[in-house]
Amino acid sequence: MSDIIGQLSKILEARKQADPGASYVSGLYQRGTNHILEKIGEEATELLIAAKDAEQSGQNSEMIHEMADLWFHTLVLLAHLGETPHDLLNELQRRFGTSGLVEKANRDNV
Repeated sequence: MSDIIGQLSKILEARKQADPGASYVSGLYQRGTNHILEKIGEEATELLIAAKDAEQSGQNSEMIHEMADLWFHTLVLLAHLGETPHDLLNELQRRFGTSGLVEKANRDNV
């Protein structure tokens, strides 16, 4: 698999310096966290609808499209808040091999 996430991360970081009138991502950054969160909510809702449609139709292409939109906007949020996909991958690696039930219980005790 290619390192598309790493490449995208570099682009998202560079867009912090771009003209908001010429860059969708720069415009998201300029509008702030609440706007980015609204976009994530919108994309999550669109994914839910597409997944239900895919379950009925057996056609997953729209679901994949919406999931890509959701992932993209969550990566924008990570960058906006000063984190990277690497930070997220480290957290997933930390959880690897731990039961989801155990991991959740450990979070509840914090």
